[in-house]
Amino acid sequence: MRTLSNMGFAIFGAALVAISYGLARFAFGLFVPSISAELALTPYLIGIIGALPFISFVLATLVAPLAADRLGARNLAMLSGGFGVGGLGLISQASGPLALGVGVFICGICTGLMMPALTAAMQALVSRTMHGRVSSIMNAGTSVGIIVAVPTVVFLADAWRLTYTIFAVLTGLGVAAAWYFIPSVSRVIPANAAPPAPITRLQWSRLIRLTLFAFAMGFVSAPYWLFAPDLAVTLGALPANQTGWLWFAVGIAGLGGAVVSDLADRNNPPITQALMLMMLSSSLALLAASPSQLPLAMFSAMVFGLAYMSLTGLYLMTGIRLLPGRLSMGPVLPFMACALGQAVGSPVVGILVDAVGYAEAFSIFSVVGILVAVLSPIYPGHIDYWADWADETVEEAQEEQPIVEDTGLQAAYDHQLLDENGEPIEAEPIEPEEEEKDTP
Repeated sequence: MRTLSNMGFAIFGAALVAISYGLARFAFGLFVPSISAELALTPYLIGIIGALPFISFVLATLVAPLAADRLGARNLAMLSGGFGVGGLGLISQASGPLALGVGVFICGICTGLMMPALTAAMQALVSRTMHGRVSSIMNAGTSVGIIVAVPTVVFLADAWRLTYTIFAVLTGLGVAAAWYFIPSVSRVIPANAAPPAPITRLQWSRLIRLTLFAFAMGFVSAPYWLFAPDLAVTLGALPANQTGWLWFAVGIAGLGGAVVSDLADRNNPPITQALMLMMLSSSLALLAASPSQLPLAMFSAMVFGLAYMSLTGLYLMTGIRLLPGRLSMGPVLPFMACALGQAVGSPVVGILVDAVGYAEAFSIFSVVGILVAVLSPIYPGHIDYWADWADETVEEAQEEQPIVEDTGLQAAYDHQLLDENGEPIEAEPIEPEEEEKDTP
């Protein structure tokens, strides 16, 4: 194994996320027009198949923390990549909806296992003062993977089998790289870290609200990830190879999501949640209104990409903040809720497309998103609008949930590990002489 620097690991992690999230999970929507035409699939079947990777993502995420402890970071990352190779290879050879569904289901397992493996490796390899920056760079890998998939659509729009074969080969290279660069150990927790305190009723109240918002966002985003290219081809008569530019716009704008989510945490999370969810909802309506005009469709994709990545980043930070000391639960809970929302939304939008058409289905989801955005004042941000409604008094709530002045993703990680006094454990850099002393 070769040891990577902090930033080296961040870039390497982003590459694996690009493969597991960008190629194995979100690139599927790009090829829906070609796949559905060749395999004679209805929108309803596409909706059912599109829900499968999100279901398997949730199932894999549930077992990932235990798997990381038992298998170690390296073996879990290689297992994730192995599922990716198998799923992508099966998609490339699919002759009907059953094989296609099994392939995308396996790809969802790849996605669900990869980030926990990388998080376990980050705990062991990366200085805790860099966890926020490294996580932001790794999360940006999703956008990078989406961008990487664009040339395959532009130049190989009808050769989706060849494209998925190429994706499988790239994933195989990722497996080999994981064996070489990722350590076999799992998470490293300081000996003086106190066990996490029981989850209070106030925490449960906030977690439930966070989960519901993440679920709703996943539900509203499902039509775009699954049917946006198909809508542009069917309603806008755009050539199939032109739809790749939609995903290019999603990926480019999504790179700014980490910055926006960090700024949101520094200011007012409920207001940013409302703004971003309104933007995401408006992107659905804009695409449905102008599918034949590529510039407007690309602008819609940019709005969607920025809003989606900003919201996922905001949910990540909120989840970490709400559950200090629970490294395997806080960051995972909102992503599971989002995936469940997408799993529910995918077949629903497929049914609506069959019943009323693409434009009407996208408009209905847009309305749902706007209605949810109106409820954003109850999002669990720095100002808790429901604190007075909790079963405990405000004074008790403040004792159980000390106010954290620092903001941003790094601050969220800094307050994950607490000592027996409830104070954040400071990261202690290793002195050069200590390193020499330990070196045989």
